[in-house]
Amino acid sequence: MKSSIGVGLIGTGYMGKCHALAWNGVKAVFGDGPRPRLVHLAEVNRDIARQKADEFGFGKATGDWRELIADPDVDVVSVTTPNAFHAEMAMAALEAGKHVWCEKPMAVALADAERMAAAASASGKVAVLGYNYIQNPLIRQIGAILADGTIGTVNHVRLEMDEDFMADPEALLYWKSEASSGYGALDDFGVHPLSLLQVLLGPVTKVFAHLSKPYADRPTKEGTRRAVETFDTASVLFEMGAGISGVMALNRSAWGRKGRIALQIFGSKGTVVYDQERMNELQLYVASDRPTEQGFRTILAAPQHAPYDRFIPAPGHGLGFNDLKIIECHELLKAIGGESARVIDFSTGLVIEKVVHAMYESHRRGAWVVLE
Repeated sequence: MKSSIGVGLIGTGYMGKCHALAWNGVKAVFGDGPRPRLVHLAEVNRDIARQKADEFGFGKATGDWRELIADPDVDVVSVTTPNAFHAEMAMAALEAGKHVWCEKPMAVALADAERMAAAASASGKVAVLGYNYIQNPLIRQIGAILADGTIGTVNHVRLEMDEDFMADPEALLYWKSEASSGYGALDDFGVHPLSLLQVLLGPVTKVFAHLSKPYADRPTKEGTRRAVETFDTASVLFEMGAGISGVMALNRSAWGRKGRIALQIFGSKGTVVYDQERMNELQLYVASDRPTEQGFRTILAAPQHAPYDRFIPAPGHGLGFNDLKIIECHELLKAIGGESARVIDFSTGLVIEKVVHAMYESHRRGAWVVLE
């Protein structure tokens, strides 16, 4: 593998900055693998691109993302634009022989997600999606708890994802309320808990969903009001293999919730509980404990929960969201290097996309939908 790798970044919003921080930090944190060279940055115009390139440390700047993809010095492209642009940009990068790190969801339309997966397969390049919550050392620990049978046979799962960035009915309408962004909470939110299910327990096989709009319209900056086209809440029943039932609730309008992904996994011998708002701890209940000692115990993230130790040598200090992005970046580089890596590639991402679209179809039909 080359000693360095050329990076291109398309988009410099919230997730674009997260990718830039990850590319800047991955070598310092992990020490191994190629050193990222921040080669080229693209934004909506050259002035913004130049400003952000200077801030993030990229050498070149362009207002045309196609120019970035054509750059022979770029080996891997981070796609962090709004959802509607993912498919075209990711496929163009793959066709140009670049590796791709694309933010979730894959695409607005299922057909586009299928085309992306096919393009990745045909290219022979690494193409992964931005599901950094699966990288949390404590999510890995939950996987170990399930694998060693500590809570027995899993029979039920409950998932909630809530934030309040769309809770104010008078907040201005923006692209996440437009149909061009997708269904709403399902693909903006639901893909994250579904990614946890995918890595911990496998695919969802059957769904029944109901979607709703807490607010019918929102004000615009022009002083008018426009109809909200996406669904900010979703309630879903689902089934998985091996007789596992589940419930998932999503809400982008939940006052007081800031970054909640609550996961409860119930088994024949115990229960494990996790909440993203307290991402450095999990709760474990083991039924085999003596009755006088039964109760949920708190497990704090520590150096024993790799790769926490790459960041902090002491337990209880805690990692953050951007640290998970650095871990994800390292896993991407491992995949590019031909090593086994903990990533959700476009093939597995397509499985998640099919679940999301099945949920919408269930809502539309008012019936259970069975996945292939």
